[in-house]
Amino acid sequence: MSPEWLLDEYGKPLADALVLSHPEQYERLRTVCPEAAPTAVLAGDPCWDRMLAALPHRDRYRRALGVGRGQRLIVLNSTWNPESLFGDGGGDDVLPSLLPRLTSEFPADEYRLAAVLHPNVWHGHGPGQIRAWLDRARRAGLALIDPLDGWRQALLAADAVIGDHGSVTYYAAALGTPVLLGAAPLAGLDPDAPVHAFVRTAPRLDPARPLRPQLDALVDHHQPPPEPAELVSSAPGESAARLRRLFYDLIGIPEPDAPARLEPLPLPPYEPPAHTVPLLVLTRLLGSGEVSVTRYAGPHPAPDGEGEAHTAAHEDTRETDQLALADVVFRYGDENDPRFVSPAHWTAEVLDRHPHCALAAYITGPGSCVLRTRAGASVRLDAGPGADADPAAYASALHAWLAAGKSLEELAGQGLTVRIGNVAHPVRLTPA
Repeated sequence: MSPEWLLDEYGKPLADALVLSHPEQYERLRTVCPEAAPTAVLAGDPCWDRMLAALPHRDRYRRALGVGRGQRLIVLNSTWNPESLFGDGGGDDVLPSLLPRLTSEFPADEYRLAAVLHPNVWHGHGPGQIRAWLDRARRAGLALIDPLDGWRQALLAADAVIGDHGSVTYYAAALGTPVLLGAAPLAGLDPDAPVHAFVRTAPRLDPARPLRPQLDALVDHHQPPPEPAELVSSAPGESAARLRRLFYDLIGIPEPDAPARLEPLPLPPYEPPAHTVPLLVLTRLLGSGEVSVTRYAGPHPAPDGEGEAHTAAHEDTRETDQLALADVVFRYGDENDPRFVSPAHWTAEVLDRHPHCALAAYITGPGSCVLRTRAGASVRLDAGPGADADPAAYASALHAWLAAGKSLEELAGQGLTVRIGNVAHPVRLTPA
């Protein structure tokens, strides 16, 4: 809110009406550009109102992104200037340097990653360049959120946000979501603006330290400050009525009799994580048909005592040299897809093509897969009550069970329990 943005060359306001969402903005406007103050209208924030109205659907938005029970959704958010999380104003590309560490330090089945980039980032570099820069991260499971239609839903679904001084990060704080600032420039912010106080005091991400302990501590001990929510809008839920009244007054015609309404946020399409980079899988047998599984979509040193390691790879991985060495090969598809004939045909074909593969798994749905072992056993796995992990993780658990010298017969009746983090996923086994 400065004169060069608000006044024309003759010192007159450019706009007939300048919509503000809170009286504190009006006070700052009167101080920095009194000529524009008569055009100010307090009309709330329609973006904020749509998010508030959509809060009851948070679980749906999480399911749309494939976020399962016990899983944390981390949203990476960047505004568009050089000092942003995706910028290089300080000589460092913060977000690109974070991405490989996130996939190496955060287990793929315990955390879901999504990126919300300002529309100007997409416009300035082009969608092709953005997707090229983030290609490896996307193949490691990163969801690239639509910058216009999907970011609000992702923000509502988030368990934490790693962001910067942009408005989306401030909205996250207003929603009560834990925020870590990966970039926190103050130079371009009005010292009297609420976002300045927020950036000055919000927790900082320390790139020199391990990332996961910082984020887990933030989420576990978060106490949301009241200021962002109070200062986003002084008229929550009223923006539609206030804005329509303003627009019709400017046009000079009477308002319709029907109440003014905002369009509800749409439910995004189902987009579960797609891991097409080879996965490092750490497993440990816990006894009584229970196997702990931790998968990483990036290099991760296996500490002593964390268990046995194997490689699981999607058949369409770009790293074909790793595919030939994978212990578990999997793919997702319709079990009636004629291109693969049938899950039984595909699993037999994969084992024949890759002699080092011990188990092939065809994922037929969100909770089921058909697999074949090197010994020739063909088994169907189905998620039991409450189980909602990636079935490829169930296949890796069964591989670990068999590699330890156990048999399928030992699981008859009791089934297999796959432990991911602190969550147990019961899985039924039947002959395929």
